[in-house]
Amino acid sequence: MKENCNRRDFIKMAAIAGAGIGVSGIIDPLYAKNNRQEAGKRIGIIGLDTSHAVAFTRTLNDLNAGPQYGGYKIVAAYPKGSNDILKSVERIPGYTEEVKKMGVEIVSSISELLKKVDVVLLETNDGRLHLEQAMPVIKAGKRLFIDKPIAASLKDAKAIFDAAQRYNVPVFSSSSLRYITGIDDVKAGKLGKIIGAETYSPATLEKTHPDFFWYGIHGVEILFTLMGTGCKQVSRVHTDDTDVTIGVWEDDRIGTFRGTRSGKSAYGGTVFAEKATVSLGDFKGYNPLLEQIIQFFQTGIVPVKPEETLEICAFMEAADESKVKGGASVSIDSIFKKAGITK
Repeated sequence: MKENCNRRDFIKMAAIAGAGIGVSGIIDPLYAKNNRQEAGKRIGIIGLDTSHAVAFTRTLNDLNAGPQYGGYKIVAAYPKGSNDILKSVERIPGYTEEVKKMGVEIVSSISELLKKVDVVLLETNDGRLHLEQAMPVIKAGKRLFIDKPIAASLKDAKAIFDAAQRYNVPVFSSSSLRYITGIDDVKAGKLGKIIGAETYSPATLEKTHPDFFWYGIHGVEILFTLMGTGCKQVSRVHTDDTDVTIGVWEDDRIGTFRGTRSGKSAYGGTVFAEKATVSLGDFKGYNPLLEQIIQFFQTGIVPVKPEETLEICAFMEAADESKVKGGASVSIDSIFKKAGITK
């Protein structure tokens, strides 16, 4: 049950703030203890224009958060997200109020945020801002998770990883769909060699981003989780309602992604393997990804290699080029070369 603070509580909270702890807004009693988080496990958020930020905060700042979250808590957030994607801009005030009630201090800049936290979740919904927002975090030496898309271009994604390497700071990016039900068996080798795969997800378009970078990335990421790296060419069939994109891998395996813009939204796929043909299960929510993020913060070991994330970006850019060329096949190598990247 949420309660409003009375005048005495308000004065007490103001005194705490004056002592340098920093209370932002009225805090839900269920989360009140989270304001004195131990150093080393303080998480900061950049961007409150996505529901992911609220979901992650709700899980981590719950007093009953399980041991898999390692005692990490979200203590501060810089709310600024997209400048011009209206749906994102409109979310910020409401999401800001939600996380404030969970004990999160709202700050006015990334530099202020970095003084208060040990690791960072870059949640800004607009991939065009990610390189700019990631750089101060990387230069500060703080481990960084970047929510999908890692950027709005292959070139920016490479610049992020180059900076991470230069400053020796672990960085990774992932869709939550990488951990859809059934993926674990595939990764554990229970199905034998993966011969091919078909995946699907919504592929809503946003004019400020290359087509699949905005939402189709979910299904593309499932595809690469199953198939691994090594895609050599991409072709795409596009209609107003649907995209079907075919990737051919270097060992001649074929993987396809179907992006939908009508009918009921769904995520999933079929795996064609040495021992069985299996349909993937349901989307399990954000917590499986969050557990991976926490392990990453603890160990510095990235669960998704930069090479795979970059190839996902190249696949999506190749799909756009194929669309422009009426479905013609586009090589992944040509996309890397255009971005000035040597594989």
